[in-house]
Amino acid sequence: MTLIAIEEHWVTPGLTSALKALPRPDESLAFNEMGDHQGRLEDLGEGRIAAMDAQGIDISLLALTPPGTQPLAPEQARQLSRAANDLAGAAVDKNPTRLRALSTLPMSSPEHVVDELVRAKGLGHVGTMVYGRSGDRFLDDPAFDEFFAAAAELGQPVFIHPQIPSDAVRDASYRGLGELTDLGLATFGWGWHLDTATAALRLILRGTFDRNPALQVVLGHWGEMLLFWLDRADSLSRLAGLRRPVSDYIRTNFHITASGMLNPALLHHALSVTTVDRLIFSTDYPFQHPTRDEIDSFLGHFASDEDRRKFSSANAAALFGLEL
Repeated sequence: MTLIAIEEHWVTPGLTSALKALPRPDESLAFNEMGDHQGRLEDLGEGRIAAMDAQGIDISLLALTPPGTQPLAPEQARQLSRAANDLAGAAVDKNPTRLRALSTLPMSSPEHVVDELVRAKGLGHVGTMVYGRSGDRFLDDPAFDEFFAAAAELGQPVFIHPQIPSDAVRDASYRGLGELTDLGLATFGWGWHLDTATAALRLILRGTFDRNPALQVVLGHWGEMLLFWLDRADSLSRLAGLRRPVSDYIRTNFHITASGMLNPALLHHALSVTTVDRLIFSTDYPFQHPTRDEIDSFLGHFASDEDRRKFSSANAAALFGLEL
């Protein structure tokens, strides 16, 4: 059975240097340097293909690791986004049967985002990965309306990936427990996921999907907590003047990926909220690195071979226009 993983991270040394040179670097960059992560992130060739082979993954979608280029000043973000898209495109060209790529966009320069999205699609990129905030500008800011309209028109799915919460939010909610605990609480332990769920919910409440009904969004980590709160979130629809309940948008405009969290309980809950046609496999490489046996064991929890095929490859192929 074909296996496609859609959230497999990478980075360039140049981007790492630029992010570290910022007056207040993103502290989550430390995760890139743990163990052998940095080497794995920078390897778009033989080492990555070997890791895929060991896991039984046939196709990986390359996605720049957080925070991408979004914290950078506009001109630098434009230059490094173009460079990243060119490099990812070259990697795909070298391994066209094994790799595809999600584009990187200069979100800190909203007026240039659509041009780069179009250019990246021309290079063969099958979607894009963004984060919920660029500086103090939320993803639902009207400055990005043209971007979402273009993504819908071009058939480019938008993966909203976690990023570290703003300093103001961290000061209010994620400090005072010790340096490492503060960072963990603000990132993988809680803050990343709540921040991303809020970004997605704000997009819905802003009417983004009423204006762009064809727009498709991907959330990782089994929906970034949002799938567990839809009964309450639905109550926001009337207040926001939406055409449908929040949960309807989740079922028709959102795809959910596992991000290496191969927990059958999370799968079963997701299936109680949305359909198997909306679920997609990923490992969140190299931060999660499940073995082939762990992946095979998890796939055994699907009710049928057809459901397993959808999660493993068919849904990703349909969403991103991949030929199997």
